[in-house]
Amino acid sequence: MINFNAPSQYPLIGKQLVQVNHVIDQRIKTHFPQLQNALQEMANNGGKYIRPAIVLLMARILDSRINSERLIKAASSIEILHMASLIHDDVIDDSPKRRGAVSIQSRFGKDVAVYSGDLLFTIFFDLLTEFGTDRDSFQRNARAMRRVLNGELGQMAARFDVHQTLMNYLRNVNGKTATLFSLAAGEGATLADADRHQIFCARSFGTNIGISFQMLDDLLDYSSGQNLNKPVMEDLATGVYSLPLLLALRKTDPAAKLRPLLAKKRQLTSTDMVHIQQIVQTSGALDETEQLATKFTKKALDRLHELPANPTRHLIHELTISMLHRNH
Repeated sequence: MINFNAPSQYPLIGKQLVQVNHVIDQRIKTHFPQLQNALQEMANNGGKYIRPAIVLLMARILDSRINSERLIKAASSIEILHMASLIHDDVIDDSPKRRGAVSIQSRFGKDVAVYSGDLLFTIFFDLLTEFGTDRDSFQRNARAMRRVLNGELGQMAARFDVHQTLMNYLRNVNGKTATLFSLAAGEGATLADADRHQIFCARSFGTNIGISFQMLDDLLDYSSGQNLNKPVMEDLATGVYSLPLLLALRKTDPAAKLRPLLAKKRQLTSTDMVHIQQIVQTSGALDETEQLATKFTKKALDRLHELPANPTRHLIHELTISMLHRNH
């Protein structure tokens, strides 16, 4: 069984998350030892099961008795898809760590990492054929994969772009991060036989909470009292600029200090990066980032409150609010 602590975080769906964990544990088995070791290590490295939890909780809001095999497989598939995208992201970014542990590509090599990600995609499709019963289901998931890819491609195209707009940032985040939150919420509502408006509200909730989630991650990267962590320094060195930096670049004085540093591109030193962090911290951009994250969280909650009022909806509301105050 994969090591995870999600049941304690989501007591209403703890038993279902154990079932999700079991499905993932069984599906990631392979006859190739290197891939097996890589996938098992990835699965054991502290996944929070946020996306599967959204699938299950959204379904429960609309049908408190639902506990179907199809629902468990849908929740499992989205976590599998998330894992695959993380592994491939680490290969592209040459990241040495993931979730505080050595990344798959760093520990096992890029070839094993790519094959591991590819295998997870095939497992995702296997699960999709088992819980998807109509053409619309396959189209939804295919469109979601395309949006994730377009978000990643958009981020790649914007590398080292100090003129990147907020709209461009939002478009990329909507793809690479928010899409899976939206898919998770929408699939949960769909499998609970929700009506069209309820499914729309669920997807909109997912999109907005996904955008807020990414903004808060960006905020934590720069607001720490310590120096920038290694992944953020690598992002800077490869030209991936997160929201606080982009907002600081919109201000005349901070931009005048930041642009000569950022012009060094891949030649940025550790001292340069600490200087960038300090400029961003004193620019007011962190407050603006938090305000934007709060705005998208409110949009998510507005959609959530159009769904039936019950204990599950209250739990999701509380979990959403807690996101604004997380520190890791």
